[in-house]
Amino acid sequence: MSIFSRLSDIVNSNLNAILARAEDPKKIIRLIIQEMEDTLVEVRSAAVQTIAERKEVERRLAGLARAEAEWQRKAELALHHDREDLARGALQAAAQMARERETLGEQLNQIVAGLAQQNEDIGKLQAKLADAKSREQALLSRHSIASTRIRMREHLHDDRLADAGSRFEQFERSLEVMEGRVESYDLGRSTLEQQISGLESDAAVDRELAALKQRLGKRTAPNETIG
Repeated sequence: MSIFSRLSDIVNSNLNAILARAEDPKKIIRLIIQEMEDTLVEVRSAAVQTIAERKEVERRLAGLARAEAEWQRKAELALHHDREDLARGALQAAAQMARERETLGEQLNQIVAGLAQQNEDIGKLQAKLADAKSREQALLSRHSIASTRIRMREHLHDDRLADAGSRFEQFERSLEVMEGRVESYDLGRSTLEQQISGLESDAAVDRELAALKQRLGKRTAPNETIG
């Protein structure tokens, strides 16, 4: 299983548990980063073990190569002393060393390939971890803004807010009715101020009328004497 598939399973499992408890998103992001850091430590530890295994295989290969060369030397020595039987046994031993070395060489190739994959995974995981840390604050800020907007929208669509608005309009209509009743009481009545103003207006008219009569009287008096 790829370390990223494993990491995804671990993180998703914990995320589901956290989301089910409606925990702080900061904890969720911190958990993801922590899981990535823990996985990175595990992968590095596995890489260290793989390197140790590679070195062990390389050591054994070197030993087999030396053993094969030594049996070859012994085979030559036996033939030099006309001991073909010993030379044959030495060559068989050398062939056995060669077979073991070939098998071990294939194992070494697999180890090297696995180590290369581990190094690639470590590089990818380090990049993802660095990216997650750099985006942590930005994600928290985005979450905070989104949460605030959601709360505002919820308040705007809250039934209590709509009910308050309806009651406010109802009170406003009641107030208008009361004001109408007040105005209805004043219909056909003149206030004290209006009555006094009327008197003042009548007095002014009387003065104007008297003055007019006086002017007319002065103009008509000589005509009356002649007649």
